Amino acid sequence: MRRAGDVFGRRGNRHLKQLWGLRGLLERLSVALIVLLIGSISLFTTFKTPPVETNGYLRVRCNGGLNQQRTATCNAVLTARIMSATLVLPELDANRFSWIYDVEHFIKLLRYDVHIVETLPEISKHGKSKKDAPVNRYKTVALEVMKEHGAIFLTPFSHRLEEEIDNAEYQRLRCRVNYHALQFKPQIMKLSQAIVSKLHSQGHFMSIHLRFEMDMLSFAVGLILRAMGFDNSTRIYLAAGEFFGGDRFMKPFRALFPHLSNHNTMGLSADELAEGTHGMLGSTVDYMVCLLSDIFLQPYDGPSNVMGHRLYYGFRIIIQPDRKALAPIFIKREKGQTTDFEESVRGVMYNIPFGGPHKRIPPESLYVNSWPECFCQMNPRNTANKCQPLNIVENLNSRLQSEEGMRSSNMTDG
Repeated sequence: MRRAGDVFGRRGNRHLKQLWGLRGLLERLSVALIVLLIGSISLFTTFKTPPVETNGYLRVRCNGGLNQQRTATCNAVLTARIMSATLVLPELDANRFSWIYDVEHFIKLLRYDVHIVETLPEISKHGKSKKDAPVNRYKTVALEVMKEHGAIFLTPFSHRLEEEIDNAEYQRLRCRVNYHALQFKPQIMKLSQAIVSKLHSQGHFMSIHLRFEMDMLSFAVGLILRAMGFDNSTRIYLAAGEFFGGDRFMKPFRALFPHLSNHNTMGLSADELAEGTHGMLGSTVDYMVCLLSDIFLQPYDGPSNVMGHRLYYGFRIIIQPDRKALAPIFIKREKGQTTDFEESVRGVMYNIPFGGPHKRIPPESLYVNSWPECFCQMNPRNTANKCQPLNIVENLNSRLQSEEGMRSSNMTDG
């Protein structure tokens, strides 16, 4: 068994201690506590409350996997706000929204932003919006159709609203949906927390999200982790269904890191996976375990809501290998040039931010990194970016009640 210090000396040992040490302890704070500390950041809104009479109903079908559906739901809420429409609870391909998410929480938290209903009256016009459509399209073309028919149904609703919008409140609304309103059902949260508690009872653990696509083979991931100083005592939770190469490619990885687990080995039965969430329980539990793990490793370059979620809730540690920089190192290894392999890998890996704060520069996605759009400032030049008091929710409730009182008074006077 090799220890971190044995693998790459004092420098590597220092880096590994930073990952597993005090910061690792802080990472294990529950999401609930962190929400109390920073929840006012994107919960705050300068929006006026939505009008009682809206322009019509917006119905959408969010296609794709869990990540794509979350992103589409954020865009649906923002689109409803832009159009002054009432949002019908989003449809998730073959699943119902209520099978996965806490509907009551979703509607209640967004009541200051949009009106949301669970079902649609029997009036609708089907339509398909352009990919990455600009805000103006929803204020003109789509809005005209909605006003004419009373409702509009956009399907499929994936990447149907541009991401780069020069409006801070619009971007904050996306974060408000993604990191506060979209809360899994209590059953999912309870199961996820039980798995995380069980894993933490044995110490630190890392989560890795593997995909079916040939992004980076599991064995290559294993070599990178070994070069970084993680030895065969490292405990790893695998968030994956089918992945490229299957068990044949996992055997070498398992030889390097035998302490592997997933939602099946952690006690989720086939019946539990099938019931309640109609086949989505495994994906949602994986999402939460990856969110709450001490370290999260994503071996592919694509956008990930888990990465964005971990950054938002306290810049939790993330490892995302730079595949472009690592490629020539692995090519040399395949040719038999292995003498400086681990040192070269370390040279690449310890130059990544590990989930620390860094300003988002497009084309990096808002859903991967919402810094600085969704974070407040203590002494901002623009007062709209100022950190709000911790009782912001009570203030919003008071404002909403005041506006409702004024509307009632006006109706009485009329």
